[in-house]
Amino acid sequence: MFVKYGVVLRSIINRVASHRVKVLSAIHASQLIFFAAHVPFSRMEQGHLLWMLERMSLAYYAAGEVIVSPEQGSADRFLVIKQGTVHGEQSVAQATEDAWLELAEGECFPLGALLAKRPVASVYRAGSDTFCYELAADDFNILLELSTPFRDFCTRRIANLLEHSKQLIQVQYAQSSTEQQSLSSPLSALIRRAPVTCAPDTSVREALELMHSSRVGSIVAVDRQQRPLGILTLPDVLERIALPQIDLGQPVLGIMTTQLTTLPPQALAHEAALVMARHGFRHVLVVEDGRLAGLVSEKDLFALQRVGLRQIGSNIRHADSMAVLQHAAADIRRMAHSMMAQGVAPEQLTQFISTFNDLLTVRVIELECAASDLRDTPLLTGVCWLALGSEGRYEQTLNTDQDNALIFAVPQGMSADQVRSQLLPLVARINASLASCGFPLCEGNVMASNPRWCLSLEEWKQIFSGWIMHGTPEALLHATIFFDFRALHGAQHLAEDLRAWLSRVASDNTRFLHQMAENALRNRPPLGVVRDFVLDHEHTLDLKVSGITPFVDAARIFSLAAGVTHTSTIQRLRSSAARLNIHAAEIDAWIDALLFIQVLRLRHHDEISGNAELDNLVDPERLNELDRRILKEAFRQARKLQARLALEYHL
Repeated sequence: MFVKYGVVLRSIINRVASHRVKVLSAIHASQLIFFAAHVPFSRMEQGHLLWMLERMSLAYYAAGEVIVSPEQGSADRFLVIKQGTVHGEQSVAQATEDAWLELAEGECFPLGALLAKRPVASVYRAGSDTFCYELAADDFNILLELSTPFRDFCTRRIANLLEHSKQLIQVQYAQSSTEQQSLSSPLSALIRRAPVTCAPDTSVREALELMHSSRVGSIVAVDRQQRPLGILTLPDVLERIALPQIDLGQPVLGIMTTQLTTLPPQALAHEAALVMARHGFRHVLVVEDGRLAGLVSEKDLFALQRVGLRQIGSNIRHADSMAVLQHAAADIRRMAHSMMAQGVAPEQLTQFISTFNDLLTVRVIELECAASDLRDTPLLTGVCWLALGSEGRYEQTLNTDQDNALIFAVPQGMSADQVRSQLLPLVARINASLASCGFPLCEGNVMASNPRWCLSLEEWKQIFSGWIMHGTPEALLHATIFFDFRALHGAQHLAEDLRAWLSRVASDNTRFLHQMAENALRNRPPLGVVRDFVLDHEHTLDLKVSGITPFVDAARIFSLAAGVTHTSTIQRLRSSAARLNIHAAEIDAWIDALLFIQVLRLRHHDEISGNAELDNLVDPERLNELDRRILKEAFRQARKLQARLALEYHL
């Protein structure tokens, strides 16, 4: 009887076990579908994902219930929201409407606390009836070791999301982008062959024969230590040898270009492209420890060859009329589209746009100065054109108006007013010509043609000093524009003098920095509670005012406090970090967030067709799910940056 009972029991156990396997399989199938729709799980190996699912449990939290809080001690579980919403709050006592972040389906938390093995910094509360998948902290740590995509996401969350979005953008713009050379490649990866070299006393004839036999378009003269001394290229042959009909027996170094531009092997392709674009070069020498390591030509930059960067730059530098420059401005927009198709990083792309806009502005200034009555007077040698705002920060997109000013030296025997009266007619023509090339006049009249912003060095110091001392709302507004100045054309030493003076004065005035911080914190990133975002009446977000500006404002304040002279937001953040004891990981997350918002702006501008007016207004509902998720994360990073700013200035 007992034997028969044992057989029946074993049969029941086997049937139950079999049923449990089927149930588990069904659960795994539904869970796999869910997790496959969300990063980073969609990028994990299936075996690792199944390992995680087998160890996960499903928990329910009623609306308003606390899920995780600082009082619970070190974070003990990893949570993924299956259904519902979770609000992050600063304290348990806060009401839901004061939540400073909202998490939705597919999002996970609390990564920072788990990685640091510490309590959470905020209270996580269910915003509605919520279900969460939960994984014990010990299993979370094991999974970090098992799955590289999971570990990469957890340690570099926004950077990982940004990379995933970038891949989708490349597919969206050009299926052929994977065939093109990346602008992020180091120059060492682009060197195709050893450069053809010769001794400096090699004759011109021998050098030409060597170029011909080697089938190359350049030759570099080097000394015995392989240090480059000069370069000869095919265009030089016509200009310096054939037309002048020089003696072919003379040393080749005498006709070579000896003012050499070099870059190290670890420099990126986009840096070489910028050098070629700025100066019209066809080659860049790669030098390591003073010795010639290679040579990169425009043909080596295969991806760039399609964009035609050097040709655009050459057309701008040699333009003899506004009509040519107007055509070049259109070329810059086409270039931006092509580079987006190649997956060029937003930091690099805005640098390219700003560089070409710089070239165009400089050429406009040169043409107008050449046509001016002042062209032969010494007055113009003591004048410097200043770029302000986004141009001053090297962060221009395709939607940019004019923000500029003038700084001048006062010659002996003249007053500042006399110099200003002579310069203003010329400056007004420059502003008008820039407008004809697609740079609209500034609605706030922040332009060099405004007598208020056409000042001597001493007048600028007086103006800046007044803003810093008084800190009025108008002064704070002006500081956000004018303190981003950089020299664009002319007497650069005047701008350098003003920058050095400003760095000293501003860093010593903590009251003014406190006022700037207080003013910056009034512009909060538009994260919603009931909805993902706080939208305007047209259901859009302003990516510039609400997205970019919080990062720009905070970076400016940090740089002034740290005495950093950079104007680029990214350089300001990186250079200020060590001096203000900000962890590098925080800086990287802020920069990644800023760059993603910049990507959205560039894409939005590129999608506006024809001659329609460009703006920065984006409807989040028109973004794909991944981009909406990253945008939320980017705004959260902006809030974290502002929290750091508030901490620094006790606000």
